[in-house]
Amino acid sequence: MSEKSHKPRTAIAIMAAGKGTRLKSKHPKVLHEVGGKPLLAHVIASARKVAAAEDIYAIIGHEADLVQRTVGDTGIRFVRQEPQRGTGHALMCAAKALANYETVIVLSGDAPLISSATIQKLCDFHERNRAAMTLLSAHLENPTGYGRVLRSGSKSNDVKAIVEEKSCTPAQRKIREINSGFYAFSVQALFAHIEELKTDNPHGEYYLTDMAAVLRRAKKRVLAVQTENPSEILGSNTRAELVELDQKMRMEKCRELMADGVTIFNPASCVIDSEVEIGADTTIEPFVQLLGKTRIGSDCRIRSYSVVQNSQIADSVMIRPGCVLDGARVETGAVLGPYSHLRPGSEIGEGAHVGNFVETKKVKLGKKSKANHLTYLGDAEIGEGVNIGAGTITCNYDGVHKHTTVIEDGVFVGSDSTLVAPVKLGKGSYVGAASCSRL
Repeated sequence: MSEKSHKPRTAIAIMAAGKGTRLKSKHPKVLHEVGGKPLLAHVIASARKVAAAEDIYAIIGHEADLVQRTVGDTGIRFVRQEPQRGTGHALMCAAKALANYETVIVLSGDAPLISSATIQKLCDFHERNRAAMTLLSAHLENPTGYGRVLRSGSKSNDVKAIVEEKSCTPAQRKIREINSGFYAFSVQALFAHIEELKTDNPHGEYYLTDMAAVLRRAKKRVLAVQTENPSEILGSNTRAELVELDQKMRMEKCRELMADGVTIFNPASCVIDSEVEIGADTTIEPFVQLLGKTRIGSDCRIRSYSVVQNSQIADSVMIRPGCVLDGARVETGAVLGPYSHLRPGSEIGEGAHVGNFVETKKVKLGKKSKANHLTYLGDAEIGEGVNIGAGTITCNYDGVHKHTTVIEDGVFVGSDSTLVAPVKLGKGSYVGAASCSRL
């Protein structure tokens, strides 16, 4: 919260210490990916729209160093939970870090669909009602596996109890309002009573859910506010659930893009990451993958089976079937493929052509230059209006060092040519077919 809003200073704590036990994984649960990013990165992105990075704390444990390295560039802070003894214990470990705040919002690092609007709603409701604890609830058609929320009355926001499913009576099992595991706490009330949590459960852990009963015994106010979008509280405890979340997230991304004027044929077949941007009137054919922070302009066509990762595509670009781009930049009106491979550092100029089975790496290909067939161009600076014949190779590596090939404007390189770097072809020069050029 900004200080200008004159609201109580608020922190966000994200539970991110768990193992991937039910995922049958040795990796941290929160680093498994959906929508092209780790689960935790999605939660942080939503939290960052509500609070400043320095007021967001990820509570980490299993493979803590790896988790911190992976999301450290977000600017958030980290708290270590060692050993991991439950969600209540996680906040015990964060007590010192949170001591100067008035409110703390607790999020789950494995629930990537949570929206900033819902986080803000939870925070505002909690502070407006001056509660000691507010839980975010959801109404599910199938609440199996979740703890049920028992309110004091049908129209009351006060929570009488949270009952885990195994402890529910037959009548309580019919309740469809469930506890999501997202909370807001008064920091003062939380840490005044958190030591009252017990470990008398099968896992011997401190459960944050039990704070509802603890605070009610202390005559503190415990409330519930319901999310309008129940799907956003969904976590990912199995590989199948991970895939379901990924599909849901990607389909929503496709809908957003189509609403903004992008045509996506058979969106269920496409893989489009959450941070991809595409301009209006661009067409995406089936079985395309657009990954990472790829940016695509307007009036482009990306044909089937192409994979574009962390690349910048200008307007009116044609990418024919089967192309692979990674860390490339393509200017307006260029034509690629089919089956071109643009590796990192490739810069393809306006109206240039890169064709069948051509590979580029760390290359600048000038305006309206062409390399149409069976060619490798690495560590090269190529001017405007250049023709690179079929089968040409820039020999950029001498076994120890990489060297640069320079080809100036208007050069014609005949087919099956070998250019042994370092070498420079002057403006307007002509290289005969099957020749070897070197210094």
